[in-house]
Amino acid sequence: MGVPLLPRIMNEWAHQRTGVDIHPGATIGKYFFIDHGTGVVIGETTIIGERVKIYQSVTLGALSFNRNTDGSLVKGGKRHPTLENKVTIYANATILGGRTVIGEGAVIGGGTWITRSVAPGQKVTSGIQG
Repeated sequence: MGVPLLPRIMNEWAHQRTGVDIHPGATIGKYFFIDHGTGVVIGETTIIGERVKIYQSVTLGALSFNRNTDGSLVKGGKRHPTLENKVTIYANATILGGRTVIGEGAVIGGGTWITRSVAPGQKVTSGIQG
């Protein structure tokens, strides 16, 4: 099936023991930090910069899958988000899509649902600010 066997075995072993699912194809920079990693999912084409922090139950996933005219899934291409340097993502946030870029120094609040890019230094929350 064209899937390297050893990385997939290692991923399944680690996921079973930690609750963290990082696809072996993801690109991850230096000083990446996961706090309370249960439920963390990082997709294959995700790119994570340096000094990024994420918390439990964060999903870095695909927004949707393109389809061929016959209905089959289009293989390849960037389907997962990019996190630039010094990004912080709090618990239960979901960030989807290959065109989605979270800019340097941005903070994504807990429970947010992101499907579009976020500017560098921006803070995004799902709640109403007082």
